[in-house]
Parts: sequence; structure tokens; C-alpha cells
Amino acid sequence: MRDIPRLKAEFFKALGHPLRIRVLELLSERERSVSELLEYVTVEQPALSQQLGVLRRAGFVTARREGSNVIYRVADERVPDLLAVSKDILVDMLTTTRDELRQS
Repeated sequence: MRDIPRLKAEFFKALGHPLRIRVLELLSERERSVSELLEYVTVEQPALSQQLGVLRRAGFVTARREGSNVIYRVADERVPDLLAVSKDILVDMLTTTRDELRQS
């Protein structure tokens, strides 16, 4: 059980890139191919594939081949909830900071 903090750190480290978060948001809506994902992000295909590899190795996404396409999906149905909760926390933190600045 001593490894739990380390494992949690690795878990969150895998989420520590804006492109990986965006990809997870897109895949939370539905599974998508690499070419579909490229329509929503402003990076080249090799950079996207690299980040998808990080997410796959960390267990956040799975991939399957469909002809010449690789289709990605979130590996756990709780990923959208994780993203939503983190967004709520961030909005609350920013709102608190804004309110504190207004009071000073």
C-alpha cells in the first residue's frame, strides 16, 4: 500500500499535458480515429500519436484497428466524470480567486 501515492502521481502525470486532456474530452463524447481527432486539435499527426501512446500506456485509452484506421476510445467509463470533476474544482478555485481579488 506504500506505493499508492506513487501510483497516484503517475496516474495524474499521464494527464499532465493539455493535448492529452483535450483528446480525452473528445474521446469522452465517442470513439474516434486519429484523423477525426486531428480535425479538433492543432498539432501534427506524429505529435498526436505520441500523446495517444502516453494515454494508451497509462491505461486511459484503448485502440483497435479498423482497416487502415486506428480507432481510440476511453478505457474506463469514469474518465468523463474525472474530467468533469476536475473542471468543477478548477472553476471553483478560479471563482474564489476572482472574488478574493475583488474584495482586496
